[in-house]
Amino acid sequence: MRKNRGRTPSPRHNRPPAAPADRTDTPGASGGSDTPTVGRDGRRWLAFGLAIVATVSLAGWWLSRQTTPTTAGADPSPRAASYVGGTACAACHSEQHAALRGSHHDRAMAVADESSVLGDFANARLTHAGVTTTFFRRDGKYFVTTDGPDGKLAEFEIPYTFGFTPLQQYLVRFPDGRLQALGVAWDARPPKDGGGRWFHLYPQRPLKAGDPLHWTGIEQVWNYQCADCHSTNLRKNYDPKTNTYATTWTDLNVSCEACHGPGSNHLAWAKKEGDWRRFAGPGKGLTVALDERRDASWTIDGQSGNAARSSPRQSAREIEVCARCHARRGQFSDQWLAGDAFADGFRASLLEPGLYEDDGQMRDEVYNYASFLSSRMHAAGVTCSDCHDPHSLKLRAPGSAVCAPCHAPARFAVPAHHHHAAGSPGADCMACHLPVTTYMVVDPRHDHSFRIPRPDRSVRLGVPNACNACHRDQTAEWAAAAVRKWYPHPNPGFQTFAEAFANARRQGPGAAQELAAIVDDRAQSAIARASAVHRLAPYLGPQVLPALRTALADDDPLLRAAAANVLSAADVDTRLRLLPARLGDPRREVRMAAAQALAGDAETRLSASDRRRFEQALGEYVAAEKFDADRPEGRTNLGNLAAVRGRYDEAIAAYKDALALDPSFVPAAVNLADVYRRLGQETHAEGTLRAAIERDARAASAHFALGLSLTRQQRRPEALDALTQAATLAPENPHYAYVLAVALADAGEPQRALATLVTALRRHPNDRDLLLTQAQTLSGVGQPERALPALHHLARLEPDDRRIADLLAEVERAARASGRRLPERPRSGRD
Repeated sequence: MRKNRGRTPSPRHNRPPAAPADRTDTPGASGGSDTPTVGRDGRRWLAFGLAIVATVSLAGWWLSRQTTPTTAGADPSPRAASYVGGTACAACHSEQHAALRGSHHDRAMAVADESSVLGDFANARLTHAGVTTTFFRRDGKYFVTTDGPDGKLAEFEIPYTFGFTPLQQYLVRFPDGRLQALGVAWDARPPKDGGGRWFHLYPQRPLKAGDPLHWTGIEQVWNYQCADCHSTNLRKNYDPKTNTYATTWTDLNVSCEACHGPGSNHLAWAKKEGDWRRFAGPGKGLTVALDERRDASWTIDGQSGNAARSSPRQSAREIEVCARCHARRGQFSDQWLAGDAFADGFRASLLEPGLYEDDGQMRDEVYNYASFLSSRMHAAGVTCSDCHDPHSLKLRAPGSAVCAPCHAPARFAVPAHHHHAAGSPGADCMACHLPVTTYMVVDPRHDHSFRIPRPDRSVRLGVPNACNACHRDQTAEWAAAAVRKWYPHPNPGFQTFAEAFANARRQGPGAAQELAAIVDDRAQSAIARASAVHRLAPYLGPQVLPALRTALADDDPLLRAAAANVLSAADVDTRLRLLPARLGDPRREVRMAAAQALAGDAETRLSASDRRRFEQALGEYVAAEKFDADRPEGRTNLGNLAAVRGRYDEAIAAYKDALALDPSFVPAAVNLADVYRRLGQETHAEGTLRAAIERDARAASAHFALGLSLTRQQRRPEALDALTQAATLAPENPHYAYVLAVALADAGEPQRALATLVTALRRHPNDRDLLLTQAQTLSGVGQPERALPALHHLARLEPDDRRIADLLAEVERAARASGRRLPERPRSGRD
C-alpha cells in the first residue's frame, strides 16, 4: 500500500562531494577532448600506492528518488481552478459516482468506524518476535496495544483505515502530525483462502523500535510514504524547522478530482455561475480531458488474430494520470495537477537492477507504470481504460474475456494456442501473459509488461517465467523443452533487451556496444532505451558518448534525464559541451538532472545566459529536495550539492540534519566523513564512521570508508581489518574486494591479495579492476605466466583497449623470458 520508493543510494550520481580542484585527480584529463576522465577507465590504471587514496572519492554518493512522456490540458489557466470535493460531482455524474463507490479508490483511506473497519477488534491478539499486539474497541473507538517508539507496550487509538482488500492496514496519529502505519495488518481475504486473520507485514524480520521499518520508524510515515496516493488534493505541509506535519486534504480517499483535477471551473460551467462562459470550450472547465479512447476503435486482423487501433493514440494524459500513483517514483512537489506532464512532477524508476529482472519483469514492489511502458500493448496504443473501468477499477470483462476485443478467441482461447485444458488455470490469458508476484504477504499483482513466456531465458539468464510460476515442481529446462515442442519457431516477444541487460550486469564482452545499440534502436520502448542509458554509466567514455548524445536529443524525457544523470560523472569539458542545452528542457526532471550534473566546477564556466538557466534549474532541484526534507535522502542530497560546490559548512549541517532524522542512514554519515576529510579533519571523519558502525555493524560502506580513513592516517593494520570487513559484508560489491587486494599487495601481503581476488572473481569473473589487479600482482611476484589468463580475458572484454594489449604483450615477453610454458590463448566469444 505504500509508495515504497526506497532509500538506496543511486550509483549513477557518482561524482564526489568534492571541491572543484579535487575533481581532476584522475590521470588522463584531456582538456577539450571527448574523453571523460571520471570513472572506471581512468581509475584502474592507478599505481597500487595511489589507488587506495584515490578511492576516497567513491564515498560521495548522490542519492536517488526517481521519468516519462507528454501532457496537454483541456482549458487554459487550469491553476485558477480549486478543489470542490467529490460529493459536488455526484449530482450530475451519478453513474460514475455509483461505480466509484466501494472501489479501491473509494476505500483507499477512511475514518475508522463500523462501515470501514474489517479487522477483528474483539480483543484479538497476534504475537510476533516476542511482541503481543492486541486489537480492541472502547467507547465506539478502535485501539491497539503494541510496542511503541520506546519499545514498551502502549495503547494507541486508530483513527483511520488504509485500503480494504486483500489486506487492510491501520494508522496511528502522533503529536507531531505523523500518521504511522501499523506493521500488523488484517488479511481481508475469505477464510477459505487463508484470510480472516491478523498477520505481520514482515514475518521474517524481528523489527524492534528504532529500526526504520518498525511501525513507528521513518519508513512507515504515512505523510511521506503513502498519503499522496490515497487521498485527494493532499498537501504534506512538512515543517523542517520543527520536524512536524500539518497535512491536509480535500477528500480523505481517492475521489474524482484526484484524476480529473480541481473541479471548480467545471462546476461553475455546469451551474452557469460566475464567469462560466470562459469554460464553454470542449473541456468544460476541466483541467484535463481524459479522452484518449474517444472515436478510437480496435479492429481484429483476420490473419494474425490481433487488433490494431483505428488511429494512433495522440497523448499519454490518461496513462500519466494513472502513473502518478501506479509507478515506482519520486515526487518533486505536491503542486502537480492532472494534465501536467508526469516528468514535471515525478521521476519514475527505470528498469533498474534490483527493481526489475534483466528481461524487465518486476522484481521489487514497482507497481505497473514502467512495466506497461515496456510492453507491446503500450506501443500499439493501448491505454489504461481500454482494459479497466476508470471508476469501478474493475476489468471491463472478467478474466480472459477482457482480452477478446483485441485478440480473437478463436485464435488464442483454444488449446492449439495455450496447450492447456479448456477452463484450466493454464488456459487463462493472464496466467501466461500477466503473471503475478505477491507483495505484502497476501497481495498478488499482475506484471503489466504483457510478455510471451520465455523459459529459455530462465535457463540462460536466471529470470523467472510464467510456466514455472504454476509448475513449481518442474525445472525451467522442462518448461523450455515444452515450449520448443509447441512452438519450434517461437515469437521472441516484444522485449528483446534481456540478453544485453544481463551481459551488462555481468560486465561481459561487448556490453557497452549492445547497450548503445538499444539506445539507438527506436523500435525499442522508450523506457527500455532509457534503462540502457542508465546501464551505460560504468562504461562512460568516448565509445558511449554518441549514444548519450542521441539520448539527450530524444523526444522522450526518460532518455534525456537518464543521459544527463550518466553524464554527471563525465569530465568538466564533456559536461559543458553536452548539458547546458538541457537546462532549458521542457521537462523539470531533465532540467534538474542537467543542473545537478553541472553544479560545482562546471557552473563557473557557463555563459551568462546558461548561468541564468542553471540557477533557475538548480533552484527547482533544491526545491524538490526541500520538499523531501522529511527524509534523510532529501537532506543528504542538499548536503551533496553544497559539498560539490565547496560549501562545506552548509554540507556538514545538511548531513547532520539527515542523521538527526534517521541515525541509521549510512550514506549521510559516509558523506559527512568525506567532507571532514576534505577539510583535513580526519579525526572527525573517523569518529563519524565509527558511530555509524556502532549503530549498524553490518554497514559495509561505513567499514569501507573507515578503512580509507585509517589508511590516510597510516594505521595500516586497522585499515586492513576495516577493508576486510567491508569486502566480507558486501561480496556483491567487487570494488571493496579490489581495494582490499590493492591494500594487501601494498602492505607486502601479495598472497592474501591473490586469495581475495580469486574469491571475488568467482562472483565477478568479468570485473576489469579485479582482473587487472590479479595480473599485476602475479607479475609482481614473478609469475607472469599465471597472469596471462586474466590478461587474455581482459583483452576479450576490452578488445579495443590499446593499454591492455600493450600490457599483455609485455607480460608475455616476461613469461617467455622466464622459460616457463605459456597458457594457450582462449578463443574469442561471449562468456
